[in-house]
Amino acid sequence: MKKIKFLLIPTFVFLFCCSNSAIDQTTPVTPTPPVTVLTDEQAMDQVQKDAIKYFWDYAEPNSKLGRERYHTDNPGFEASKVTTGGSGFGLMSLIVGVERGFIPRAEAVSRMTTAMDFLDKADRFHGAWAHWMDGTTGHAISFGNKDDGGDIVETAFLCQGLIAVREYFKNGNPQEKALSAKADNLWKGVEWSWYTNGENAMFWHWSPTYQWEMKFKLEGYNECLIAYILGASSTTHPIPTAAYHEGWTRNGTITTSKTQYGIPLVFKYNTVSGNVGPLFWAQYSYLGLDPSQLSDKYANYWELTQNQAKIIYSYCVDNPKKWNGYSDKCWGFTASYSRNTDGTTGYSAHDTDNDLGVITPTAALSSFPYTPKESMKFLHYLYNEKKSIYVGIAGPYDAFSPHYNWVTPRYLAIDQGTIAPMIENYRSGLLWKLFMNAPEVKQGLLNLGFHSGKYNF
Repeated sequence: MKKIKFLLIPTFVFLFCCSNSAIDQTTPVTPTPPVTVLTDEQAMDQVQKDAIKYFWDYAEPNSKLGRERYHTDNPGFEASKVTTGGSGFGLMSLIVGVERGFIPRAEAVSRMTTAMDFLDKADRFHGAWAHWMDGTTGHAISFGNKDDGGDIVETAFLCQGLIAVREYFKNGNPQEKALSAKADNLWKGVEWSWYTNGENAMFWHWSPTYQWEMKFKLEGYNECLIAYILGASSTTHPIPTAAYHEGWTRNGTITTSKTQYGIPLVFKYNTVSGNVGPLFWAQYSYLGLDPSQLSDKYANYWELTQNQAKIIYSYCVDNPKKWNGYSDKCWGFTASYSRNTDGTTGYSAHDTDNDLGVITPTAALSSFPYTPKESMKFLHYLYNEKKSIYVGIAGPYDAFSPHYNWVTPRYLAIDQGTIAPMIENYRSGLLWKLFMNAPEVKQGLLNLGFHSGKYNF
């Protein structure tokens, strides 16, 4: 990781201070450091560098994958717990770091190779990994009651990253080609078809102990679209196209004419009210899947994702609950750490139905492709106005509340992991190009009835 150079005090300032007879020579003079106002490009560089640190400086040391969480106030907490989905985001973050020259390419390849070897030996359940793994042993860690086996959604988030790694390094030197081949083998080993449980739908969990008892069907609309895309794209264990149309879209009833702030929702969100959900629903599946100029018979996916970001921005500016601090430069709801009513730190999925006065930086930052002006204003708010409060060792802290003067000095992989890739998709489209140009992804999207003006299918 490149180090940030310290600002030097100009010589003339030093000479002026030392020659000024009015100054008490027994009292050290400490110059006031200038306030650095970053340009747009500098701010994007800085937040990408900072967020990548989570997966570079604070990776789980044995597996080199992403820790589920990192608490600056308790660094040893759950130090060996690895997150499957967050690690997929981490792989994509490291690609950004290599491409931008923030991290050394050869060392990144070495670390990713270690990660691939770990994933190859880790517990798998019909090809899928668990939500959490022990970074020292590779054994599954139970996420909750009866959730001790394969998690096809977290696996999809990881495979999105594996395909990006494969595509990015496939034409490189021998070590890079070997890494690419390892990533390819891991992705091809997932038995997507198993997770249909013989139905025209996909199911989130399978456990060797509890089998299909959780029975959590993936049906839209939430963060799970990528599981169907990859299931249809698999060349080894594909799902039937009917699973997408009957399961995910609920036989086409996924659409709605509902609006918020005069903006069409497009799809019925899986919230109690049907209003837009937390912004990770417009981000997790779209680190690789490019929604711009993408459509099927149900939606224009750019309208869908951009509208969700615009609605949440509009809500924060409107601020119906009158929280102190919400504004056109301080906005963004998603699932994250949160402030409990007693001031302690908890967790919540924030959205327009669940507004707790808490802002989560990744929500606005990872919406850069959808709301570039609004996200840029938030980025400058963080780095030019509030950096000493809201930004820490690995980028913006996970959540804060201006109203309660509260901030949690903690990080989550799934939140830090979307920042660098989505900002890069805004800047260059890098991850989108890698994923969308993968031949099996194109074919899978075609099989499901998708069309892309950008990628010509």
